[in-house]
Amino acid sequence: MKQNDIQRLTCLRVGWGSEEVALQYTLMGSSVQGSLSGYFKVKHLGEMAPMYLDIRYLYTLLMCVAFDSALSSDADIKVNPPQNFEIVDPGYLGYLYLQWQPPLSLDDFKDCEIEYKLKYRNIGNKYWKTIITKNLHYKDGFDLNKGIEAKIHTILPGQCANGSEIQSSWSETTYQTSTQGNLDTKIQDMDCIYYNWQYLLCSWTAGTGANIDTNYNLFYWYEGLNQAIQCSNYIKANEKNIGCRFPYLESSDYKDFYICVNGTSESKPIRSSYFIFQLQNIVKPLPPDFLSLTVKNSEEINLKWNFPRGPIPGRCFVYEIEVMEDDSTKLTTSFENQVHIIKTSNKSQQLCFLVRSKVNNYCSDDGIWSEWSEEKCWKGDTWDKTLVFFVIPFAFVASFVLFLTCLVLHKPKALLKVIFHTDKEVLSHQEELY
Repeated sequence: MKQNDIQRLTCLRVGWGSEEVALQYTLMGSSVQGSLSGYFKVKHLGEMAPMYLDIRYLYTLLMCVAFDSALSSDADIKVNPPQNFEIVDPGYLGYLYLQWQPPLSLDDFKDCEIEYKLKYRNIGNKYWKTIITKNLHYKDGFDLNKGIEAKIHTILPGQCANGSEIQSSWSETTYQTSTQGNLDTKIQDMDCIYYNWQYLLCSWTAGTGANIDTNYNLFYWYEGLNQAIQCSNYIKANEKNIGCRFPYLESSDYKDFYICVNGTSESKPIRSSYFIFQLQNIVKPLPPDFLSLTVKNSEEINLKWNFPRGPIPGRCFVYEIEVMEDDSTKLTTSFENQVHIIKTSNKSQQLCFLVRSKVNNYCSDDGIWSEWSEEKCWKGDTWDKTLVFFVIPFAFVASFVLFLTCLVLHKPKALLKVIFHTDKEVLSHQEELY
């Protein structure tokens, strides 16, 4: 028995004092057979007996018939699924169109604004993406290495269906790119780096199952280009393409970037490879430069450096600092272009540090660390060596010069006597030699 029938039977149970009676009638669709005039057969305490219809029973019966009619009218409201649901590939290497037409028999709902619930995913993915829209199309990016499945149904809002939302059955479709060529003919080790947020370079190696005559070609597209574009500056090895140097990519940041690498061979078909990423997430900046190290006291040291050169704003960097104190090494991070550290020991004889940079999570979802900067060091015995090799000799010479100056100014006769006496001794000594 259907749920509506159960509700109707429940409705037709009426109370009369402490006794319960059940009106007997025949259900046929949504109508009630019988006449409201005359009398009905009733079951009363297990026995059947004729009974004239009381006005209260009549009123209850009329209410139940009206309720039954309302349920029947809701159950009869139906809406069809969208027509001609399909996935269209415009040639953008993974950016696909999902489109459909309005359902049939919408004449009864001309004043209703219907909606569509769209669900889609790559085949094998655990979760569906869900979109509710009033349009007849939707666009999104997909991994063309896998198949795509999608389904859609029509939603009739409650104000057009006696307060209850009505949904159609699902309309489903799938899409799959060509799977010609064995998987081992695809390229391997695809690596793309956006150097200093300025120029993009991608490289790869040939598939293990590709023959020696196989050569690969790269195509790319992002929103703003009219069509997919082939690489115009390949990196080659043994006259084979192993990478691509991209030209300046105008207005390409924070957009999905689609790449397809396919291949040609006279002996066998080559499987295509597809990639999707955003350029700001593969940026490798330059290392910081002009490192400086300042000792504030016997324990605290201030490390400072300049922002990496290039177009990346200073607020977009995070830094990793490697600090080497004598024989120990530790790593620390900073969002500023300086850091204060405390020496682990006052007896440290040497402290060096290196810095590298990466685009932080305020400007990207991911990034690539730069190379390490040049090493900057501080040595604990620098002052001692300076004292021994420079300050002490300089102080001795300065003291001697000062002594002579004072002697000249205050006792010139005594100085001349000393000089003359010295010269006289020298001459006498020379005469004795001759």
